[in-house]
Amino acid sequence: KKYSQILEEQKDIKDSTVEHQDMTQQFKIRTEKLTEALKKDEISFKEQIASEEAKLNALKQEKSDLMEELQRIEAEIEEEDSRNAHLRERADVFSKMPEKKLVFSGKMGKANDTEDFEMKPHITYPMEEGTALITFEEEDVAIKILEMRKHKVDLGEECRIIVEAQPVHLMMPSLVKIDTEICPQRILISNLPKMDTETMQNKLEIHFSKSKNGGGEVDCCEFLPDSGTVVITFVEKNIAERLTETEHHEVKLTQTKHKVRVTPFINGKITNLETRTSMCRRTVLLTGIPNIMDQETLQDMLEIHFQKNGNGGGEIEAFLYNPLGQHALALFSNVSSEDTEE
Repeated sequence: KKYSQILEEQKDIKDSTVEHQDMTQQFKIRTEKLTEALKKDEISFKEQIASEEAKLNALKQEKSDLMEELQRIEAEIEEEDSRNAHLRERADVFSKMPEKKLVFSGKMGKANDTEDFEMKPHITYPMEEGTALITFEEEDVAIKILEMRKHKVDLGEECRIIVEAQPVHLMMPSLVKIDTEICPQRILISNLPKMDTETMQNKLEIHFSKSKNGGGEVDCCEFLPDSGTVVITFVEKNIAERLTETEHHEVKLTQTKHKVRVTPFINGKITNLETRTSMCRRTVLLTGIPNIMDQETLQDMLEIHFQKNGNGGGEIEAFLYNPLGQHALALFSNVSSEDTEE
């Protein structure tokens, strides 16, 4: 019985051992599968982390690019605002120019964006001693005088002088660019009545020097005869801007109040000046004139000589003589485009 019992127990032990071995084998297989799965998950997680890091770097680069683009756009906006402010200032300048009645008699054309100003050159031409400037009415006469070059002038009593005709070259402006800006201390007053200039200036100065009228201490008051306007300069800078905010002001210039127009005063600064040498087409320079007689008499003799057709001359528009012994004469002249080469 004991032996049978032992055999039975031995069989149970073997069965239990086989069962435990099977379970061990199953656990080993399962462990290997879990380990393999964990390795795969670890690789997947590493790849996912790398992908997310790449996305993060891409987002950082995109953010950097957007910041640079934002800074560039802000700089462009600032530059555009500055340009617009300059254009608004120019528009404000031209819109507040003094009113002037004009009569248009020309041809209609397409408007452009530029403002044109009419300019008459104020030429300073230095005349040396013993020279004369002669302006003929006809261009052909001046050409003929220059072609002949040497001219023998008969002064009477067997006295003759030889003068030389030379062309007159002037330095003329070909391009002028002017940058305008509003003067912070001046105002321009227009739409003024016809009255005594000094009285009008005094009344305007008194009116705009009072603080109740928006004015302040006046430095000077100047009348511009070419435009019939008055310029008032203040000591402080903010007064002019305050006054120009209201365009029309009522000022007692006569027995009744008169409505005047107050606009900013415009300063102009030449930013670019290009010149060209131009020859006068009707003016000739005479050189080598000796001082042998009275200035007026010699000038009359020269003028008579060059008026005669037989001497190649013609009708004279202007004549100026600077004799020997005098300093160089600075001749101021408003030269028109008709007397210079295009």
